[in-house]
Amino acid sequence: MPFEILILGSGAATPTFNRNCSAQYLTICGTQVLIDCGESTQNQIRKYHKKFQTIKAIFISHLHGDHFFGLPGLISTMHLCGRTEPLTVYAPKGARESLMLLFEVSGTELRFELTINEIDTLEPVEIHHDKNFRVVAFPLHHSLPTYGFVFEEFTPLLNLRPNVREQYGMSNDECVRVKQGEDLVLADGTVVPNVELTFPPVKPRRYAYCCDTAYDESIIPVVAGVDLLCMESTFGRAFEQLAKDRCHCTAAQAASIALQAGAGKLILTHFSARFIDTTPLLAEARSVFANTECAADGAIFKIENQQEQL
Repeated sequence: MPFEILILGSGAATPTFNRNCSAQYLTICGTQVLIDCGESTQNQIRKYHKKFQTIKAIFISHLHGDHFFGLPGLISTMHLCGRTEPLTVYAPKGARESLMLLFEVSGTELRFELTINEIDTLEPVEIHHDKNFRVVAFPLHHSLPTYGFVFEEFTPLLNLRPNVREQYGMSNDECVRVKQGEDLVLADGTVVPNVELTFPPVKPRRYAYCCDTAYDESIIPVVAGVDLLCMESTFGRAFEQLAKDRCHCTAAQAASIALQAGAGKLILTHFSARFIDTTPLLAEARSVFANTECAADGAIFKIENQQEQL
């Protein structure tokens, strides 16, 4: 199944003509979720030909406007367009009160079930878990409570090698157990090792989203080994003190986190409006961590399946 991230907004607090405020449309294990929801996110979803009614959950990193102000409008549009499927929002404490007040003063009575799970933790914690993937939230260092997210799919069942079912006359129950990793025990007691019956397992894919945050090495154990790491890089080296003062990262600092975490690839995002051209930021990051790309509105990043090594 595809594991891909569509960038809906790659700008920082002030949107520009080419960059919207923070938002990403993630497809994981056949499920669509939204990460952050800056203003005009619903327009971006339409622009890039995605369906907002298929979104099952929304994850909000923090309640600054460029990450949150698009959410009431998106939920209202879902309602106006006839949504009946439940929607779950995960957001920092205060989100429920804010949304309920807006819906009250606007006379909005949703026709679908809206569940708001507020995040309030000082340690990494699993906030979402279904049969296909889980999501861990962890605190970031910003000017108000802010959380990063790790999206991790569960290890799928193994695939049988061609013709083994016929070769050993395996029943449906035996096939299921072998796909779950068990050896096959034949009627005469012979044990056929699982490795001879299945392909090597597919490595679970992991994506980490960290925006907004100051440089903070305490997040490294949480994001260690992720296939794809998305880090804010609001500023360049020349603005390192400003980044520190405003609890943001430079491109080089984001790259340092990726390098220390052993990430497969780094995406830079949340660019200050002062950077019309992000090429200098990309160069700074690549001098530290070569496998880096800059996010751009409309860009798609995919994580491909990889076989585990035997």
